[in-house]
Amino acid sequence: LGPYLSPCLLQYMIDAANPTQISASCVQLLSLLSAEQLTSVPVLLIFNKIDLPCYMSLVEMKSLFRIQDIIACAKQVITVVEISARDGRGLSDVMKWFQSTLHD
Repeated sequence: LGPYLSPCLLQYMIDAANPTQISASCVQLLSLLSAEQLTSVPVLLIFNKIDLPCYMSLVEMKSLFRIQDIIACAKQVITVVEISARDGRGLSDVMKWFQSTLHD
């Protein structure tokens, strides 16, 4: 982020059908959450590709990603959703989050 950018929200998407990238995604998210410019920015954590047969359940993803620990330590408000960008499942939850976050 440049010195003149002032983000109002952060959307972070994870490929939920690729468990081999979970640790790298977690490290990247923790890096973003620790950035001073993002300390008060609401975060939408999106697990995508729930339509694929190799998708891990949300419970499995939350456990591998250590969501509860991240939420407990983060200064930001973090919301977690599951979606399928292919068939549209969960996209209404994303839109509701955008609407409520941008109107606050």
